[in-house]
Amino acid sequence: MKTTRPVSSVDSARMLAKYPQVFRPDWRRRLLWSLLLCSSMALLLTALATFEVSWRQLSSGMGRMAGFVSLMWPPLPSGGTQAMLYLKGLAESVAIAFLGTLLAAALAFPFAFLAAKNVFPNIFVHFASRRAFDGIRSIDTLIWALIWVGVVGLGPFAGVLAIVCADFGVFGKLFSEAIEASEQGPVDGVRCTGGNELEAIRFGLLPQVLPVMASQILYFFESNTRSATIIGIVGAGGIGLYLTEVIRSLEWASVAFIVLMILVAVTLIDQISTRLRNALIRGPVASSD
Repeated sequence: MKTTRPVSSVDSARMLAKYPQVFRPDWRRRLLWSLLLCSSMALLLTALATFEVSWRQLSSGMGRMAGFVSLMWPPLPSGGTQAMLYLKGLAESVAIAFLGTLLAAALAFPFAFLAAKNVFPNIFVHFASRRAFDGIRSIDTLIWALIWVGVVGLGPFAGVLAIVCADFGVFGKLFSEAIEASEQGPVDGVRCTGGNELEAIRFGLLPQVLPVMASQILYFFESNTRSATIIGIVGAGGIGLYLTEVIRSLEWASVAFIVLMILVAVTLIDQISTRLRNALIRGPVASSD
């Protein structure tokens, strides 16, 4: 077996004499990093002073938090009827997340091709599509929920529309970037065999980007399940409405029960979506005997 000879001081001196510019300290880079660190610390201290952060209030608040946690045990609803209502609300939140994510992806899919340079090279259409996606996704889901509650009224329909609007811009950006990152070879191969532009996209481009898009849709379904519980607080349906009611009535055991329900649901969806994403990206793994 070949062993590695340790580097001696003579070798180090020879390398230093031969390549002095490599071993010379970069004082400009060190100064830049030092200024960046000092600026970050100054910004942090300024923010703490501006927002009047009080460590005394934080410590006393942690004591009150411990009292709330003690009131949450055991995490049980006030009755069987309430438990069924909470389960129905949780199922409604999952349905809101599923429908909103699916509709947003379906609407963003065709517009993503307009924003992809390798499919639609017109610079004006590309710029307008990208800026439209940026403008739509700059508004948070909770703001969209407040808007749609005022437009269509209370209920899960407003929640679905809020998720559709919020995710439309995000999916459009992610889908267009996935299309631009695809390989041009398969597309050119379809064209060389006599295929038109639609056939080149169907057989050369889509097989590359569909697994990536499906993986992103699954991830956002999991994320929107959590968002659906939040938008319910403003009246957009789901378990968030019941969570707001029990918090206002100080039913801390029911609060803990609803939080545990949400945690279990999100964990299950996360596990399932992770397995599906891995299967879509890596493909089926052949079993070995």
